[in-house]
Amino acid sequence: MTTLFEPFQLKSLNLRNRIVMAPMTRSFSPNGIPTADVATYYAKRAAGEVGLILSEGTVIDRVASSNDPNVPHFYGEQALAGWQKVIRDVHANGGSMGPQIWHMGVMDNHHSGWLPAEPFEGPSGSGRPGFTNGKAMTEQDIANTILAFGKAAADAKRLGFDCVEIHGAHGYLIDQFFWEETNDRTDAYGGKTLAERSRFAIDVIKEVRKQVGEDFTIILRLSQWKPSSYTSSLAKTPEEMEAWLNPLADAGVDVFHCSQRRFWEPEFNGSDLNFAGWAKKITGKATITVGSVGLSGEFLAAFNGESSQPSSLEELMRRLDRGDFDLVGVGRALLADPNWAEKIRDGRTVELKGFSRDALSQLV
Repeated sequence: MTTLFEPFQLKSLNLRNRIVMAPMTRSFSPNGIPTADVATYYAKRAAGEVGLILSEGTVIDRVASSNDPNVPHFYGEQALAGWQKVIRDVHANGGSMGPQIWHMGVMDNHHSGWLPAEPFEGPSGSGRPGFTNGKAMTEQDIANTILAFGKAAADAKRLGFDCVEIHGAHGYLIDQFFWEETNDRTDAYGGKTLAERSRFAIDVIKEVRKQVGEDFTIILRLSQWKPSSYTSSLAKTPEEMEAWLNPLADAGVDVFHCSQRRFWEPEFNGSDLNFAGWAKKITGKATITVGSVGLSGEFLAAFNGESSQPSSLEELMRRLDRGDFDLVGVGRALLADPNWAEKIRDGRTVELKGFSRDALSQLV
């Protein structure tokens, strides 16, 4: 485990080890305001030796950026005061942290019946093939959204966070622009190729970089798959991935957070490199791998009620030691157990906990 517990430094990040708490939606922030319990939840992970904590998705200042009244905001005096307490408590426990700034795009209505005051918005009004539940954004909507991402990033730096992550994965707004199935625009934010449909993401990244300066670390989370299409691939070849990722890197991304359901699965035929491995090879940028690290089952099945048990990290370490990626995202294992990193470091594997859906119902 030596490599996993080596320090990592990049611009504003000075991490004690390579373990990253992956963003996981918790919905424990009534009316978008993070509570003292939320601060305690993150502080426990800092005290438990997590190198970098990435917050649950926290939405930017757009009326329809969220479909859930209990997802935290990253705007407004009360919400930002809540996040100020979060980062102070994390730093007091020796941790580093960045917020994941988020716009959900066109979404399903929340099961509670709650709706935002304006319609959901996306590149086309469609959240997935055959599902329209919002409006197509005007160019002014797009411009205002780009500015809202930048403002959230500036607030993250002002509050004392160590980095910021832009959520560009999993079928949410930025990903809806990437995907040909949800982006049928004929203006500058559409196009036949993935590279053309990346303009919105590039403009968001450029604005975030403008707001935070050159020395503040920007992370971008990406995925090939969508909740509505597990087998989807935005980039179907290494060449398409190169045309996709290099402009994002040039726009200002320092770290690519490459989401997979299972980190050990190869991205393309002919190589055992996973998504994070290819992203690092193509761009030369640091990468985070994530996807069922330390657990036997993948997370979508877990959220549907399937329990997972602790599993070996041998394959993870082989890839990390080989230099495929720089950091390791851990989700459910840390959600269920704030001391997971400590136990791994100290070889206390018999104390590791599994994960069940019950863990989602409380902040441990």
